[in-house]
Formats: sequence, C-alpha cells, structure tokens
Amino acid sequence: MNWFIQFLTSSIGRKLIMSLTGLFLILFLPVHLVGNLQLLMNDGGEAFNVYADMMGHNAFIQFTAKGLYFFILLHAVQGVIIYMKNKNASGQKYAKSTNANATWASKNMIWLGLLLLIFIFIHMGDFWFAMKFQEWDQAELGREMIAYNIEGQSVELKNLYAKVNYSFTNPLIVGVYVLSMVGLMFHLLHGFASAFQTLGLNHKKYTPAIELLGKLYSIIIPLAFAIIPILHYAGVVGK
Repeated sequence: MNWFIQFLTSSIGRKLIMSLTGLFLILFLPVHLVGNLQLLMNDGGEAFNVYADMMGHNAFIQFTAKGLYFFILLHAVQGVIIYMKNKNASGQKYAKSTNANATWASKNMIWLGLLLLIFIFIHMGDFWFAMKFQEWDQAELGREMIAYNIEGQSVELKNLYAKVNYSFTNPLIVGVYVLSMVGLMFHLLHGFASAFQTLGLNHKKYTPAIELLGKLYSIIIPLAFAIIPILHYAGVVGK
C-alpha cells in the first residue's frame, strides 16, 4: 500500500490523477448540458422542473453528484499542488514551457482553473444553496410549487425554473457566467489534449483526430452553456 501512496503523491501520480479526474469532468459536461438545455424550451419551465425533480430524487444521480464534487475538489487540489511544486522547482509559472509554441492557455491553466472553481462556488451558492436554504420570494419568483399533468396525473413540483430565469435577468450573473464559459473553453483547449498525452494515448494515426475532437468539444460545449443565460437575459426564452 505504501508504494501506491508514494506513486499517487509523486509528480507522475499527481499528473495521472489530474488527467483521470479531468477526463471524468469532460464526460460530465455534456450530461449537465443536456439538462440545462431544457431551460431553452418555452413551456413555462415544465421540462426543466421535471428534469430537476428527477435529478433531486434519483439515488444513483445523487450518489454520482457527490462523487462529482469530490473529483472537482481533487482536480483543483492536484492542480494547485503541481503549480506550487513547479514554481518552487523552477521559479516559473505553471505550465510555462521553454517551447516557443506553448499556448496562452497552457501557460495559465492554474488561473483558468481557479476562475472555474470560483464560478462553481458562485453557481452553487446562487442556485443550489438558495433553493435549499433561502426562503422563496413569492413577489419576485412567483409560485414556489407548480402543478403539471404528467402521464395523466397532476404532479406538483418545485418551480426551480423560476429561480434560474430570475437570476438570468441580472446582468452581473450573466456576465460572470459567460466569462466563466470563456475560461472553460481555454481550460479545455489545453486540458483535453494534455490528458490524453499524460495517459500515453498518443498515436500518429489517432492523435490528430483526438486533437480536432478536443478543439470542437472545447468550443461547442462552453458556447452552448453560454447561450442559455444570454437568451434568457435577452428575453428570447423565459418570458
């Protein structure tokens, strides 16, 4: 067991953990996006509220969510440790390479990562914490519970859509959200390919395809997330 712990705390082990947790989070993003895209349906919030209720009561999803929080923190902690060790060892910034072709994203991964971590805390505070622990403001948000006809039965669900829609009328929240998605794009542009490289999954036949997939993914996923608050703020949906 000692050798395993020593490996995980070694430079190679930490990079391996960063890569594996990063790939897990990359796989999670499209799943989260599918749920968020329900916010674009002009159905009074029914699709999103049904989705949110399912997410809140499904035991498997709740278990997976707790694992997700753990992996996010582990990914962040490992990133900070690697940055500090690199800085102490060479006096250079994290990911700064002697290669003149090093990208801006690769040189600033630590700051992009911290931006995203701050965004996650703000996001959780504005939505999850507010919904769990703050009183419902009937004047601002409307009805807390709303009834839908689901499979021939009237079912009352918490109107989480109203809270999200109200938050997206705030230009500050929308601006932070969009800025964070730009940060996510740059973080993914370097992190996607870097994860495969760290795991040794390089091949002259497949690497170009992986790099192209990574670039498309890094642009499309954050753009899709960013469009949601923009369209709500512009009044295209949610009114």
